[in-house]
Amino acid sequence: MNKTKPAIDKIRQIIPPLLPEFHKGQAGRICVVGGSEEYTGAPYFSSFSALKLGADMAFVVCEPTAALAIKSYAPDLMVHPYMRQSGDTGKTLEEVINNVAGLFPRTHVVVVGPGLSRDKMMLECAKGIITKVKEKNLPLVIDADGLFLIQNHPEIIKDYHKAILTPNVVEFKRLCDRMNVNPEGDNTDNMIKSLGQAFVFKVDEKGGLKRCGGQGDILTGMIATFLAWGSAYHDKLWQHDNSISPNEIPMLASYAACTLMRECSRTAFEKFGRAVQTSDMINEIGPSFQKLYER
Repeated sequence: MNKTKPAIDKIRQIIPPLLPEFHKGQAGRICVVGGSEEYTGAPYFSSFSALKLGADMAFVVCEPTAALAIKSYAPDLMVHPYMRQSGDTGKTLEEVINNVAGLFPRTHVVVVGPGLSRDKMMLECAKGIITKVKEKNLPLVIDADGLFLIQNHPEIIKDYHKAILTPNVVEFKRLCDRMNVNPEGDNTDNMIKSLGQAFVFKVDEKGGLKRCGGQGDILTGMIATFLAWGSAYHDKLWQHDNSISPNEIPMLASYAACTLMRECSRTAFEKFGRAVQTSDMINEIGPSFQKLYER
């Protein structure tokens, strides 16, 4: 018996149907906080992947020098140059945080980290923004340099059950070390259970063999969209039996996005081999989603 089939069935239940009575924004509004002078691709990959999966709207909150580049990548994104790097003049830290928080009434899920950099001011902005996210009780996904922030300040998200962290192998070990999670034998499965204190699905679908940068950013954006759909499910945007509990949504969203990312990676690699780029994987989101999750 396929042990993941019940999970797939539940994932299909939280995906909103396409109905004529829906209006703009109901199927997901994602806010990605990141994007610095050095890193503009990551927030684009994260936010645009959310749209390609099926979110209605995506905001990118970035540093002003990053805004022009990100706007040029895709007119579908709404770019807000609110963030500040060290040495920038103008708005204070408090003003930056309040400006970003002003978007939250229109937001279902917040992503913090893609392209954030390790600039001190950018990290301080992110820290305050996470605090505002928690005050609004919004789902939160933390990736990339957002994880560096958490590694150094784990108290920021301690006991916040609506936060999802997306570390790679190196980032995961750093988080474990910071939280003194070092099970005997350095067994990865035990470390995951100790760190998250939750049942974990293991995604073992075959992916592509090219390890180009940006794949984690795609994953982060897709997790955010599935989380937004989970919120729409519990808000009864459409009629259903309401059989899935809110506590199941974060794990289902993570599993759904990880499985989909593997499929996108594999199919893009089969087409392009060593030449494959992250942008090629974005183009596989629609077909891969139809294959895995459309009834």
